Amino acid sequence: MSELLKGKRGLIMGVANDRSIAWGIAKALHEAGAELAFTYQGEAFGKRLEPLAASVGSDFMVDVDVTDDASLDAAFEGLGARWPTIDFVVHAIAFSDKSELTGRFLNTSRANFKHSMDISAYSFIEVARRAHPLMIENGGTLLTLTYQGSNRVVPNYNVMGVAKAALESATRYLANDLGPEGIRVNAISPGPMKTLAGAAIGGARKTYKHTDLNAPLRSNATLEAVGGTAVYLCSDAGVCTTGEIIRVDGGFHVLGMPQPEFL
Repeated sequence: MSELLKGKRGLIMGVANDRSIAWGIAKALHEAGAELAFTYQGEAFGKRLEPLAASVGSDFMVDVDVTDDASLDAAFEGLGARWPTIDFVVHAIAFSDKSELTGRFLNTSRANFKHSMDISAYSFIEVARRAHPLMIENGGTLLTLTYQGSNRVVPNYNVMGVAKAALESATRYLANDLGPEGIRVNAISPGPMKTLAGAAIGGARKTYKHTDLNAPLRSNATLEAVGGTAVYLCSDAGVCTTGEIIRVDGGFHVLGMPQPEFL
């Protein structure tokens, strides 16, 4: 896969640390030959990101708040000044108040609902709007991350399930809007993973163990597997794939109930 993305370049949004899904994707894209730029939010995340970005040969990092139009505008203007065209954007950004990722969905607050939807779903539309001019010439790929809590009830996932459902719907609508210009829009849906974001969800360890034991492959997703899927979607091999929610979860999504030994 070392040549699949040679000559391609793009933006990675949402790396928190070296266990982030976004980092697994970034590393795989780099190994496939792509040039990378990164966004982060806040000084603390910037300090974590800097050595990671350097390890894949990137010196382009920009602080972005996806709820602030001016911040997004400045980031993409800077990106456009560096690279007149880009080939992909990876959107790995989501947020909810941790206190509402436990207990009953019934207790979701209005404020956190709006904030979660803004950051986790609407931001992908804002990113797509700004990436669009940089992809008109050669086409490209917009890629986001979701989870099966969007269409099935997962304990404690709560408002994030609703936000991911909106994100998946946005993926399909954007795919239809941008398809005539050769821009593909897809989402990857890994199973539970041991990430900083995943740890915020109540009962995360039990969820991880349950899927690991019951998935047809008896395994949760790995960063390498998710990264490989991203390489396919961002490469010319994925030129006819758009509007898809591609599951990388060991097959867990096909089950109707646990394996017999765990019933």
